[in-house]
Amino acid sequence: MPADPNALPGKILVGATRASAKREAAQERQYQYLLLPLGNRHGLIAGATGTGKSVTLQRLAEGFSRAGTTVFLADVKGDLAGLSQPGDGRAILVERAKDLGLDYRPEKFPVIFWDLFAENGHPVRATIAEMGPLLLARLLDLNDTQEGVLNIVFRVADERGLLLYDLKDLRATLAYVAENASELQTKYGNVASSSIGAVQRQLLVLETQGGEKFFGEPALDLKDFIGQDEAGRGYVNILAAEKLMRSPRLYATFLLWMLTELFTQLPEVGDLPAPKLVFFFDEAHLLFTDAPKGLLTAIEQVVRLIRSKGVGVYFVTQSPLDVPDTVLGQLGNRIQHALRAFTPRDQKAVRTAAETFRQNKDFDTAAAITELAVGEALVSMLDEKGAPRVVERTFIAPPSSRVGPISPQERQAVIEGGPLYGLYDTPIDRESAFEVLQKRAGARMESAGAGPAKAPDVDNAPPIEASADGGIWEGVKGALGGLFTRPSPNRLSPAEKAASAALQSAAKSFGTKISREVLRNIFGGMR
Repeated sequence: MPADPNALPGKILVGATRASAKREAAQERQYQYLLLPLGNRHGLIAGATGTGKSVTLQRLAEGFSRAGTTVFLADVKGDLAGLSQPGDGRAILVERAKDLGLDYRPEKFPVIFWDLFAENGHPVRATIAEMGPLLLARLLDLNDTQEGVLNIVFRVADERGLLLYDLKDLRATLAYVAENASELQTKYGNVASSSIGAVQRQLLVLETQGGEKFFGEPALDLKDFIGQDEAGRGYVNILAAEKLMRSPRLYATFLLWMLTELFTQLPEVGDLPAPKLVFFFDEAHLLFTDAPKGLLTAIEQVVRLIRSKGVGVYFVTQSPLDVPDTVLGQLGNRIQHALRAFTPRDQKAVRTAAETFRQNKDFDTAAAITELAVGEALVSMLDEKGAPRVVERTFIAPPSSRVGPISPQERQAVIEGGPLYGLYDTPIDRESAFEVLQKRAGARMESAGAGPAKAPDVDNAPPIEASADGGIWEGVKGALGGLFTRPSPNRLSPAEKAASAALQSAAKSFGTKISREVLRNIFGGMR
């Protein structure tokens, strides 16, 4: 009995070539596979609207999950939530499986839902400090001068112990910088009030888009969604992005932040039997549109280097022209659905897409791109040596999970039954820049009637004393105790999970501050 093409170890079945799609005795070479050891060489799924990109993405996500790889993807239309439910066996899917010589077996996958607005998934939060000035300037659409002011704000906050967690912290620190501009300009240069005002106005715009819900605590620990279920299948993390897509800059900046956090937090692992994590970047053109040169360079570097962390990045977009050449050249596994060629730009996109493939002498690649049916694609995967295979016209195999949206009741059941339920759902508001500056202002007002008095001086605060039996780090570890080895979220109640998240966030901020001081002592003015 021949091996099931859908269950070969070390491979994800993408589909079958056109010539072999209806042969009963199909051989392995007639199927198109993505080799899991090369899954971290990145990829591209392109094609016009309605040609089947989302179903192809769903098919690959299933394959990676079966292999134990964690998946992250954004659900722009609401249909990828179907990964959490078994397929419904609709006739078109069963018929496609039969045509490809496959058995259709409904299957659901271990899904974790996320949502920046905390409506259709666990809340996703990051602190202002974690986002950093470069990405925040991109998010706020600041010019170079305004970005310079933002860098000053971050530097002042860092040096004066002002913790930046949420938007009110940033706004308070901006006001502090404006109030002390004459004092600061000798060290940092001119701080124009007009630039401060422009940044404040952009913060208001961000708030109207719902961005204030993204900044705060408990901040997302990326290690929480990297894992497997009891059957060894990788978690499929789905970001609810239907509402988020109304704010495309927030969407793109958030995904880029996640990518850079993965790059900085994950250790080097080299090539693995399967990727540790695969990141699908849907609507990828939003990442590159109007991006400054410095940001494009950073994206290129992250994509080039992150594969050594065991991470594969797959860009999903309409046209290969949406992706800069420096990034496009790094995408080894390629699936091209149909493109329309109505305008000169469309025709250029078709030519560009055709030229990126290793040509097949049996057909004209450019002509084929405009002729592909829904659910059919040109496929070129990397071979065992890492070289691109000859492009083939391929019918994409049907997913095993539901193709389409799920009900609110089904979504809620998945959320409540997941491993992270209760861990991120309750927001935390610890003392940070806003509260510190508010106290300083109050102290100045109280002392105004009794003559001049100095406000609390954060710069000259006494240093943390080292403990006699091991120095500062032993003191930190003693204070934080069991936070370094926390129990599994599955064994905690929702209240315990929320408390644990608060303590972890406090520990993370404390540790980051200590690390920053150590690095500053080692590298001097480099940071």
